[in-house]
Amino acid sequence: MSYLNIKKLHIFDKQSKILDLSLNINTSTALIGQSGSGKSLTLKSILSLLPSNLDLTYEVESNFERSKKNIGFVPQNPFTSLSPMTKIKQQFFCEENKIKNLLKLVGLDTWVLDRFPSQLSGGQLQRVVIAVSLSSNPKLLLLDEPTTALDQTNKQTILELLEHLQDKLDILILFVTHDIHSIKNICKQLVIINNGKIVEMGKTEQILNSPQHMYTKELLNSTFENKRFRE
Repeated sequence: MSYLNIKKLHIFDKQSKILDLSLNINTSTALIGQSGSGKSLTLKSILSLLPSNLDLTYEVESNFERSKKNIGFVPQNPFTSLSPMTKIKQQFFCEENKIKNLLKLVGLDTWVLDRFPSQLSGGQLQRVVIAVSLSSNPKLLLLDEPTTALDQTNKQTILELLEHLQDKLDILILFVTHDIHSIKNICKQLVIINNGKIVEMGKTEQILNSPQHMYTKELLNSTFENKRFRE
């Protein structure tokens, strides 16, 4: 199994330190926090996509080369992730047989290849985006709230797909979300982040059943109340 050990990740703006964490990703991991907690900055740091106005101190160790080929990325909004004027078959950069296998892996038929993104549903589009992200056989898959733009039915379908892919491909996953309950069947490790710092970290089952930090308890209560309201 691949691993990514972030020994030090410090991000500064002109006035202060806005992110300060260390994190060992050696199993499927969820990074949980509300908007503004530092989740997206962590992903951008791994992807080398930080804005130029921020300064970075980054010490990391891994057993794979940290290149675009080895790090797949699934953004939160499938409607803006693909080129709208390009057919699906031209959004992949691999041979045709591999494209067909990837589509089968994510539960899509080959008819989607001759469609434009606007002709697919949100759930279908996110499946395509996941397939594209897997086309280079990445060692690490970064998921940036991949169900946020989907309705409840498609959200559950994508979560079940990610669980299936995790088991089948044995790929290292870093799943960023604000919904702490959505990753309970996917990620073995939970990392709770608030105001740029990790406040709690451990096994998923242990934290869900017995959260120690007040912020974690608030997240659990918040997502439970939102789920109950939707139902």
